[in-house]
Amino acid sequence: MRDFDTIAAIATPPGESGVAMIKISGNDAKAIVSEIFKLKNNDVFLNIRPWKMHYGHIVEYDSGEIIDEVVVSYFKAPKSYTAEDVVEITSHGGYTSSRRILDQVLLRGARPAGPGEFTKRAFLNGRIDLAQAEAVIDIINSKTDQSMKTAMAQSQGRLSKEITNIRERLLNMLAFIEVTVDFPEDDLESATAEKVKCDAEEILHKIETLLKTSGEGKIIRDGLRTVIAGKPNVGKSSLLNTLLMETRAIVTDVPGTTRDVIEEYLNLDGIPVILVDTAGIRDTEDIVERIGVDISKQKLSEADLVLFMLDRSRPIDKEDIEILNRLEYARYIVLLNKTDLDDRLEYDHPVLADAIQVSATNGYGITELKRRIKEMFFAGTVKAGEYSVSNDRHKEALIRASESLKDALVALEENMQLDVVSIDLSASWSYLGEITGDTLQEDLIDKIFSDFCVGK
Repeated sequence: MRDFDTIAAIATPPGESGVAMIKISGNDAKAIVSEIFKLKNNDVFLNIRPWKMHYGHIVEYDSGEIIDEVVVSYFKAPKSYTAEDVVEITSHGGYTSSRRILDQVLLRGARPAGPGEFTKRAFLNGRIDLAQAEAVIDIINSKTDQSMKTAMAQSQGRLSKEITNIRERLLNMLAFIEVTVDFPEDDLESATAEKVKCDAEEILHKIETLLKTSGEGKIIRDGLRTVIAGKPNVGKSSLLNTLLMETRAIVTDVPGTTRDVIEEYLNLDGIPVILVDTAGIRDTEDIVERIGVDISKQKLSEADLVLFMLDRSRPIDKEDIEILNRLEYARYIVLLNKTDLDDRLEYDHPVLADAIQVSATNGYGITELKRRIKEMFFAGTVKAGEYSVSNDRHKEALIRASESLKDALVALEENMQLDVVSIDLSASWSYLGEITGDTLQEDLIDKIFSDFCVGK
């Protein structure tokens, strides 16, 4: 019953602001608010019509003392965010007012909402599926317009619709097999096997097409982790400052100035980038600098992309080659920095074949760098608003569904009994259901919503 009692929470961040919102959801939401909300026109809140805004004051139930001037909105079930009765109280911003109003709501019988509990109720009440619910947190966490549009596409059910269509086809295949197995005298097994094989191949192609979007989708959702690497004093921190268009890192002529890792978010033409400036990698006797170098090496192994910087005014040396060797299995772009200097060197090396000439001080070459990143990860164009697989949980479920379909096709090739094939098809259907929440265990559903913020 805990999932269906009346809950309440402050839905806006704490601190000074223009307004704050307290959200209440459940069968008793309207009755609870009616005890502490006095309309300006002396009307009774229990009698007001839904989907309208009402002006008045929240008062203490016992003393009648006015707490704040508010606007209250009532959304009648099932036409609300949670598909339950929902009341939203909009008060002045600030910690004290919103906290006092919430206290009065809780004293009248509501309980504090847990993380993501409003969205969880929308899921439990069938208003949205699990993939759409997860898109809500992606909308909140989105760092660029592109990531926002992609999350919105998922929240509107575009991925869910595709998954549902695939599951319906699998279900029809299972029903077809069941009829064939139940009526062996009709001698339909050979024809059924051929049709099942054709359908399974089509579905497998659809799933693998979805999986191909997972790389781009994850970057749009979580950001492209980009590490700026190189030996000391090649211009890594200057590049960070230029890309951010602000002085975020200290820049000096002294090698080893950067001792710790600096991380910042950057909107690179719609791509959310986690830009990581690292300490220059070299052998050093300085204990603090050595710790920074060790962290830099660790960040290289975690990066989606490495921007390997070379100083155009100095020859490539042993330290540069050692860093390059660490990038053998990484995706990287070589940047020849300090091209603005008169004493830049002209030298030839295989690593420079695709290098980009840049100047971290005046921004030369940054446009080409952005183009190269988009070409490397997005085939040149970042497509917004299209559904894609951006969630690791969804990707894992698709991979397992794909593997089960492949097992079914192997069984068909080996002329195994159709009821054996149906086991693999059922497994694929079940794995896909984990994406929308139809076949996911309750404890895993609770874990997913526990990552949401309170009040959403």
